Amino acid sequence: MVRWLWTSRGAGARVARLVLLPASLIWYTAMTTRRWGYRRGWFATRPLPLPSVAIGNISVGGSGKTPLAAWVAAHFASRGIRPAVLLRGVGDDEALVHREQVPAAIVVANPDRYAGAVRAVADGAEVLVLDDAFQRLDVERDLNICLVSAESSQAVRWPLPAGPWREGFSACDRADVLVVTRKRADAATARHLASELRRTTSRPVAIAHLELAILRGLVSGREHPVSSLAGKRVVAASAIADPDAFVAQIKRTGAQVQVATWKDHHVFRDEDIAWLAHAARRTDSVVVTAKDAVKLRDRWPASVPEPLVAILQVRFEAGETELREALDRVVARHT
Repeated sequence: MVRWLWTSRGAGARVARLVLLPASLIWYTAMTTRRWGYRRGWFATRPLPLPSVAIGNISVGGSGKTPLAAWVAAHFASRGIRPAVLLRGVGDDEALVHREQVPAAIVVANPDRYAGAVRAVADGAEVLVLDDAFQRLDVERDLNICLVSAESSQAVRWPLPAGPWREGFSACDRADVLVVTRKRADAATARHLASELRRTTSRPVAIAHLELAILRGLVSGREHPVSSLAGKRVVAASAIADPDAFVAQIKRTGAQVQVATWKDHHVFRDEDIAWLAHAARRTDSVVVTAKDAVKLRDRWPASVPEPLVAILQVRFEAGETELREALDRVVARHT
């Protein structure tokens, strides 16, 4: 329904968006006033105690913030610099994902990012990575990375709730680096969006493909090639912001896909686990996202075939060198 509302050019969707227009105007006014207030010094902005990188987006969900934040944390860890990932603390799934993907990172979930930073310092962090923090104007950061989803580029350019946009494209001026991300969108769409952004900003623009790299057993951790799903009957189960992208990635393997979705950050109930276990018995495989796997792993019945976890890989198609250099400068300025 939401995808139809935000992407359809049909008469029904147009009417629905018009109905929501007053709410969008309220949202736009509130966000504009808030930005103006911070610029004028009406609201306090606090410096963070360590070199810091903020990652976020200007649209709602599904742009790849968590994979990119993990990639940034892994970059610092590879340089021998201990990162801390600061999260706003909605549920615990993203915190668990970061702990699994970057074991060297300190992960702090706290809606107060400054308090989270203080905790990270006490735990031995040397650099801060703020996940989903582009709109967090109450803390200063050394590098601001704004993600723009190639999938969202097909949506109408209307603010929430009539469109998916938290802020307009003019907000990209706050970013130091822009990253166009794509999951189900093709490379040409991502390149077109990157070209549009380069025409409107002097900021460097990178392109990152969040591609399905490997399948991993939920409990065993055994790895399977993506090609192993070809021709198989698969249930693609997810509780994420952009399930369509996940489903498209699984379909691209050649699998026969049945879809099961729950709302983002859903806490799986016993009956949900039972449904998935039944699906695992009557199909060739259940495939889940890494974000959902951390909530299912300790509760999966031992007698039921384990689901496969879809592991995404961040593969840059443009701008990786420039982004890595920008990250290195963040730390170098503080040494």
